[in-house]
Amino acid sequence: MIRNVNAFVEPFRTRDALIQKFRGTAVFLFLWGTVLGFAQTQPKPTAIAHFTDQAEKAGLLALNVFGGKETKKYIIETTGTGVAIFDYDNDGWPDIFLVNGTTLESSTGKDAPTNHLYRNNHDGTFTDVTQAAGLSGGGWGQGVCAGDYDNDGWEDLYVTYYGHNHLFHNEHGVFKDVSEKAGVAGAKQAWGSGCAFVDYDRDGKLDLMVANYVDFDVSTAPLPGQGTSCVWKGVPVMCGPNGLKRAPNTLYHNRGDGTFEDVSVKSGIARADGFYSLSVSTLDYDNDGWPDIYVACDSRPSILYHNNHDGTFTDVAVVAGAALNEDGREQAGMGTTIADYDGDGRLDIFKTNFSDDTATLYHNNGDGTFTDMTFNAGLGLRTKYLGWGTMFLDIDNDGWPDLLLANGHVYPEVDKHHLGADYEEPRILYHNNGNGTFTDISESSGPGITMRSSARGLAVGDLWNDGRMSAVISNMNARPSLLVNDAHNSNHWVAIKTVGTKSNRDGIGARITLKVGKRILVNEVRSGSSYDSQSDMRVHFGLGVATKIESIEIRWPNGKSESFGGLKTDAINTLTEGTGVALGSEATPTGLLMHSQSQK
Repeated sequence: MIRNVNAFVEPFRTRDALIQKFRGTAVFLFLWGTVLGFAQTQPKPTAIAHFTDQAEKAGLLALNVFGGKETKKYIIETTGTGVAIFDYDNDGWPDIFLVNGTTLESSTGKDAPTNHLYRNNHDGTFTDVTQAAGLSGGGWGQGVCAGDYDNDGWEDLYVTYYGHNHLFHNEHGVFKDVSEKAGVAGAKQAWGSGCAFVDYDRDGKLDLMVANYVDFDVSTAPLPGQGTSCVWKGVPVMCGPNGLKRAPNTLYHNRGDGTFEDVSVKSGIARADGFYSLSVSTLDYDNDGWPDIYVACDSRPSILYHNNHDGTFTDVAVVAGAALNEDGREQAGMGTTIADYDGDGRLDIFKTNFSDDTATLYHNNGDGTFTDMTFNAGLGLRTKYLGWGTMFLDIDNDGWPDLLLANGHVYPEVDKHHLGADYEEPRILYHNNGNGTFTDISESSGPGITMRSSARGLAVGDLWNDGRMSAVISNMNARPSLLVNDAHNSNHWVAIKTVGTKSNRDGIGARITLKVGKRILVNEVRSGSSYDSQSDMRVHFGLGVATKIESIEIRWPNGKSESFGGLKTDAINTLTEGTGVALGSEATPTGLLMHSQSQK
């Protein structure tokens, strides 16, 4: 710094000399000042996403109760619970259902933990209507899925438990437990996990797929440290699932009279290479018009049930390349989600796994096989976290599905013993680059992503009916999270609600194909998915800068296809079976798919 200007200038008697002397100093000061000024005044780039947790503000105050907080004595205390986003009262606004658990001490009476149903108030808040709606049951709750199983126009709920599962029939906004009468309660010691309604035989009635975890009995279960599967990194922890008795999965066929038949054995569902099953996702992976079922298994190969079109299934996961990772190693699968992440018109699979491992992205090759593209897609770097709920969702409506993961460890002991992991972990958000790869934008996507919890279930949906996808997360022994994206952009979107007439009322299993410019966008209506959760059943597509949809085709669950016109963008469109232009029996949207591939 020049402290005495007069003394400094005195030797220079001419203007030119003065300028020459100051030139270097002035230029330096100017440039430095410009840099500082630019850094202070330049606006930050617009974030792709900025999520904040609005649960408390929105009135989602229910406390999750699930086993011990400081330690977990048995595996039953670790799995946590799912979330459902669905419209229970038919007002056009998605509501929220939170499954709850209990503890080994299990309190009773008014202080006992209960599930919670929150009605959407249409203003960013929710009201707890659990008691009035008849959903105040408790116990070791696990997963949840929604579907109108009797085609009366009202969404029903199936909630899985350790112990009897529960089917709640929706009677115009009030639920009645019909589990025993319907024949879907299961065995007393059964441990239901993920579930999904699916019309596997295309008869117009929703059937029910239930994943079962282990055959567990607290009275005979080993204690921490009492076996090889009861120690982790040298520290005694709860035992399992390895060493515990397996439990086969269950498939219920809808008779159409309010009751179901257990067809697990004769359908082939009970015969699978994998077991210790957790989450369920339905998809028609080979695009043959019949729904297939993917199941993530803990510490075992995953299951891919191929629909044989005759009421039976075959587990083809190993030969299809969807059972193991690219090293041929089984993983501890937790949650699953389905989408066409690379825009080739085929549905791909993403699966979360245990810590010290990657999640897994299976690319659909279009020939009945999958390829593990985890590292190619940029998803192989995060190995510290233990993943649970996960969903594809288009956070910025650019037309490319992004990925959200909820994480949390199963062993509270990791904090005390410093085992290189944390019990409470942040979420992960991957942005789809539109070229088959993803970028981890977690650190720049707001406190809703970076906050830590021991999360389990995750569901996504357009809670505000404005095209912004939000997420609800179930956190172990804590309140839920409601992640709201307040980053804005000018991209467009469209959402489709399907109404079946000859097919099941929800249109579950319908394949929706949009042509937008040179791109083809594909997804299906599904129940279940993520980790034991139910997301908004309305199918959401980001459109990017496009303001027009050239065409839309729906292949309904019964196999017949229709085209529809006049769709509104930046809006939710309800499309009813039989009101479009028929494309012929068993027609598929292959014409659009071929056009899409010819553009590449």
